[in-house]
Amino acid sequence: MDDRHEPQPSSRDASTDHDVHELIRRRWSPLAFSSQPVADRDLRSVLEAARWGPSCFNEQPWRYIVARREQEAEFARMLSCLVEKNQRWAQAAPVLMLSVARLAFAANDRPNRHALHDVGLATAQLSLQAAALGLGVHQMAGFSPDRARELYAIPDSFEPVAAIALGYPGAPDQLPEDLRARDRGARIRHPQAEFVFAGTWDTPLS
Repeated sequence: MDDRHEPQPSSRDASTDHDVHELIRRRWSPLAFSSQPVADRDLRSVLEAARWGPSCFNEQPWRYIVARREQEAEFARMLSCLVEKNQRWAQAAPVLMLSVARLAFAANDRPNRHALHDVGLATAQLSLQAAALGLGVHQMAGFSPDRARELYAIPDSFEPVAAIALGYPGAPDQLPEDLRARDRGARIRHPQAEFVFAGTWDTPLS
């Protein structure tokens, strides 16, 4: 029997100004996570989506460090890299990850100024594949790169980029009271006129 969640339309779906793929409408960043474990095949599926992300010269500068809840010591170690306000809710996620970027090209060791961009692209694909499987992904800037580097022996030639929580979205009432409204708050984006230009800077595309 297939125990995957069948994604259903919900109030969290984005209200877009123009037509987009349903996975883009569906993807959001939950704070509340269910205790249901993420099956290995689904974890591998979202990481495979990251694997096939585009990158400059096909450098593939991304690395992911993964900790599952059932491996208690490993999970606690990863959780300890997060700032306290993120630990409060991320401790309920069944999977925590760190994305890491290789900062130089492997062929000549020259700086790769697109490395962080490319890691972001890979993680975007990871997030959309997660949405297709009914999983939620919440990426965090609130973590300690220095602690991550120390705990995981990350080389100086690599840069910790973001922390990531992965799992099935849970009920917001399991969250601390001050986080519940945030988990169900309105999803808002700037209009295209504020970031899509043509002809000259700050002139909206007509």
